[in-house]
Amino acid sequence: MTDLNTPSFSLDFSSAYEELNFTYNYTDFIPNPATQPCDTYSFPDTVTLVVCVFYVSIFLLAIPGNLVVGLVIGLSKQPLTPSDLYLLHLAVADLLLAITLPFWATSVTQGWVFGDAMCKVVTVLQELSFYSSILFLTCISMDRYMVIVRAIEARRANRQVFSWAVCGGVWVVGGLLSLPGFFSSSFPSQNSTHICAVQYNPESADEWRLATRVLRHALGFIIPLVIMLPCYGVTIQRLLHIRGGFQRQRAMRVIVCVVVAFLLCWTPYHIAVMADTFFRLKFVYYGCQERMAVDQAMFATQSLGLLHSCVNPVLYAFVGEKFRRKLQQKMRKMGIMERVSVSRISRSSISSEITSTVM
Repeated sequence: MTDLNTPSFSLDFSSAYEELNFTYNYTDFIPNPATQPCDTYSFPDTVTLVVCVFYVSIFLLAIPGNLVVGLVIGLSKQPLTPSDLYLLHLAVADLLLAITLPFWATSVTQGWVFGDAMCKVVTVLQELSFYSSILFLTCISMDRYMVIVRAIEARRANRQVFSWAVCGGVWVVGGLLSLPGFFSSSFPSQNSTHICAVQYNPESADEWRLATRVLRHALGFIIPLVIMLPCYGVTIQRLLHIRGGFQRQRAMRVIVCVVVAFLLCWTPYHIAVMADTFFRLKFVYYGCQERMAVDQAMFATQSLGLLHSCVNPVLYAFVGEKFRRKLQQKMRKMGIMERVSVSRISRSSISSEITSTVM
């Protein structure tokens, strides 16, 4: 009787295995560099230490500098013009940015050690300062245009109320634009240290990155720039065609310097971020060298942008004659500075009603 579980025949595949058993030669394989991941660039310890010291130095300059600016403008006995009010709020925005610098200085050398909640708070403060600064500069340019070119009376009561409403609106808009900062979180990087950044969902990373960066470039740089440049261009042209107009408008020199300083500090960063966006969205072909160059440029230009938080007080001190005079008066009242002759105190240039009361 035949066992049904035992096969009645068998197949021998040994010969087939011997024919197919050959060795592949991988020596001629050349990997495509375009498909290889780029190595993560890490900055030398010397560079990170220098950047850390740089951030701390900016913090030590920005905090007292902007506090002095705020006190000089805020404690002025004369009614503040809208431009002075905007400059006061600009000093507050610079203070917010300066507060974040010790956190970033520590992060450069030790990684993010402050936890998830502080990552969100610090990022939101930085974004709020960034947006509010450019928006207040835009408001100043429009105010100077309306007062000087359109000859709107500078001391009308409704303009004072309107300027306070504008300041409130700027902070609200800046707060809304900074809300994406709450998506930032602390997570480990490839070198085992934690970083504070936005972790995008891989499935929708390109869309989210494009949306946030278009918003940042458009509302935080391009649109304000499109408004400021024509306003100042027409205003300066008007002043230059009036005999002694630009000399009487001494505040214009301060304001123009403030705007130029903002552009010099933040324009390189926007260019670097735009290049990074084009790379990530495959709009521009790039290799590892280009990728590394853009990463280095973003790191360097961001440091330059943070420098802006301490620049304005220096400009006020060196360019703003009225600001120096007001500061000297405050210091004399506090007994910090010896009294000087009355003639030297009261010496001032001719100024019209439309000039800034402080700058």
